[in-house]
This record gives sequence, C-alpha cells and structure tokens, in this order.
Amino acid sequence: MEASILPVQAGQREANADIAVVIPAYNEERTIREVVERCLLQVEKVIVVDDGSSDGTVQALAGLPITLLRHAVNQGKACSLWDGMQEARRQAVSAIVTLDGDGQHRPEDIPRLLQHYRQTPNTIVIGARLHEWENIPRYRYNAIRFANFWIGLCAGYAISDSQSGFRIYPANLLDRVAVAHNRASGFVFESEILIEAGRAGIVSTPIAIPAIYSEQARGSHYRPVSDTWRIVRMVAGKLLAHGFYQHAAPHGGNERSPGRSPGNST
Repeated sequence: MEASILPVQAGQREANADIAVVIPAYNEERTIREVVERCLLQVEKVIVVDDGSSDGTVQALAGLPITLLRHAVNQGKACSLWDGMQEARRQAVSAIVTLDGDGQHRPEDIPRLLQHYRQTPNTIVIGARLHEWENIPRYRYNAIRFANFWIGLCAGYAISDSQSGFRIYPANLLDRVAVAHNRASGFVFESEILIEAGRAGIVSTPIAIPAIYSEQARGSHYRPVSDTWRIVRMVAGKLLAHGFYQHAAPHGGNERSPGRSPGNST
C-alpha cells in the first residue's frame, strides 16, 4: 500500500499543542523531510534525533521549524528515543508520539491514534500492522509474531504488534518505569517499555494502520534474527528474575488483535 496525503482539519495543530512527535533518524535523507513536513501538518512540536547519520539527513531538515537533537556518533534507537522523549517532556507535553523516519508510518494517522489516546490517556496506543499480513515480508511477519508472544507473556497480556515504532506514550510514563536505553539496548527498548508498563498497570491499545514497505526507503535497521534474539533474551531474563507475571488486561487494554491472519490470531 502506498502512503497517501490526507486532508488536515482546521485547528488540528492548535488542538494538539500538548503533543510532541519524536522521530529517531539514522541515514534517512531520502525520506525524512517529507515525513517531518507531514508531521508538522498534524502537530506543532516535532523533535528529530539525528543518530550520527553519515548521509544528508541533517541537511534535508534545513529550514523546518523543529527541534533537532544530534548525536556525534551512532548510539542506537533506544538512546535516540530516550533523548527525544526527555526533550519532549522539557517542552511540557502530556503525550509523546513516536514514529520512524523512513516513511513506513503515515503522519496523517496521528489524529486517529490521538483520538483513542485521549479517550484512554493511561494507555500506550500502538499503530498495529499485522492485520495487513499480506503486505509484510514473511520473515518480518514471523519475527514480529514470535516477539509478540514472548513480550505479551512477560507483560501479562496479548500484544498485537510489539515491534511497531508508531506509538503514543503518556509523557509521565518514564517516571513510572525503568528501561535500559544504552547502545546495547537497540530495538529492545520498545519491547521492554511495554513489559515494564504492563507490570505497572499500563497496557497498550492497538489501532490498525497500513503496513507500508516502500521501495524508496532504505533497508530496515531491524535485524529479524539477532534483534529478535536480543528481545527474547531480555524477556527470558525478566521471567527468570520475577517469574511468570500473568494478569487480565484492564478494561480498554489490548485484549484482542485489530485483525487476523489466515487461521491465526495476531
């Protein structure tokens, strides 16, 4: 599915003045400017964290009214997200939207996710893609489902798309959970924060979004084998340390997937 530009409702940016978008970026020169420009149509506060890019990512953002943070050397997605989220909190927002800079997520879907977040503000809203299983490369789909099982087991409830980077977090969440965010954490950060939030009684709500894999975007930084193994190792460590933590998801939590693949619940 190709991304399409959807109309902006009058007053939408002003209504979202308490929201910040955080975009981690590493070598995204081909896509980052368009992604940011589309985000700016939805919200006033956009924070881009350049993670030591070696291409023209920073130059592509010239002239845009954003907050740009720069890492001198690549520190990984976990550190980029953490730094961006901390900057968002300094800007006194109530919620933080995260999305990737490679064009995989449509900024025009931000209002839909925000609508659900405002109805249930003590949750993490996740843009979930697995209902469009046919548009996802099979190896990635299988890796995501494998990770979903283990992360959901540790968090205590079923999670539809644990590897989606398109999310809305309560801004005060980082006061309530402790999550590693060093270079070694990489993609584990987004999995671990779901687990720690779940254990703190904060569940996630899935909202269906398109599964977009553009030929123009650079290859994914996510490595299905090694990164999934790191996630499983993190989960196993938590299960061994704390035991199996099972509980019923609170009302409004992610009790089922937004869609199904043939013969399988996601």
